[in-house]
Amino acid sequence: MAERMKPMGMDRALSSKMGAKYDPAAEAEVRNWIKQLIGEDIGDGAMNVEKNLRDGVILIKLLQKLYEGTSNLPNKARTMKLSYNTMNAPFKQMENIEVFLKGANAYGVPLNSLFQTVDLYEGRNMAMVVATILQLGTEAQRNSFNGATCGSRPVEENRRNFSYERLKSSHGSIGLQSGTNKFDSQKGMTAMGAVRHISDIRADKFDQTSEGCITLQAGTNKFASQKGMTAIGAVRHISDIRADDYDKQSLCDINLQSGTNKFDSQKGMRGFGAVRHISDITADDLSREARSTISPQIMYTG
Repeated sequence: MAERMKPMGMDRALSSKMGAKYDPAAEAEVRNWIKQLIGEDIGDGAMNVEKNLRDGVILIKLLQKLYEGTSNLPNKARTMKLSYNTMNAPFKQMENIEVFLKGANAYGVPLNSLFQTVDLYEGRNMAMVVATILQLGTEAQRNSFNGATCGSRPVEENRRNFSYERLKSSHGSIGLQSGTNKFDSQKGMTAMGAVRHISDIRADKFDQTSEGCITLQAGTNKFASQKGMTAIGAVRHISDIRADDYDKQSLCDINLQSGTNKFDSQKGMRGFGAVRHISDITADDLSREARSTISPQIMYTG
């Protein structure tokens, strides 16, 4: 048989990553377990383990020993026929590995815990091969095997049944994972960014005089800023737009909150880049003599 090509490129990176997962301690546990049950030595190191397990004979002998020493054998395993072929033909050796995988699954090893045939025969993932044998040892403990075992102890189901009254007793408590209502923050809110009401919206009786007050949590009207606005970039009215009586003379004045017309700048504009009119464009009557005059705000051409 020709020597197989070494992995290149991405396959080489994946092979190196899987090789890093190989656990020598797990290998030693598997090696001692196989030696105790069938008296075979699979060697030390990933390359020796691959070489001795590659034909699948040792694995089937191990499975036969487990089947013989298990009194409460699973029903699926009772119909399995475990036999191996000693020929050196590659397809016969891969058939032995397939028999072991089917027998291990019938014994109780889940499908997602089984290695692939190429993982062992081509040495692609020896860490998974060792992990499958350890899982087989765990299932041997679950099935009450009368010999030596390996692997972690099987996990048994521990179902708890609580009464409805006991489950309902926790409905009145707010767990620490829900946050706290002691500070002005988003912790404990149902959804991120939800509205936090600063007053009791379900209160039926309240003092109507408080409607004319702006609390500190709602912001302040002392400065031209966005703090306390309902939405970012919303319009802040600098005067009461619902007032019916006002002094019309104030229309000619520009207050400091609206900016200034003394300089050519964008300060005080409602939007960035908005047009600043240097004259009243709504004036109907104007002096005709002013048409021949260029104001200093436009440009000096003299």
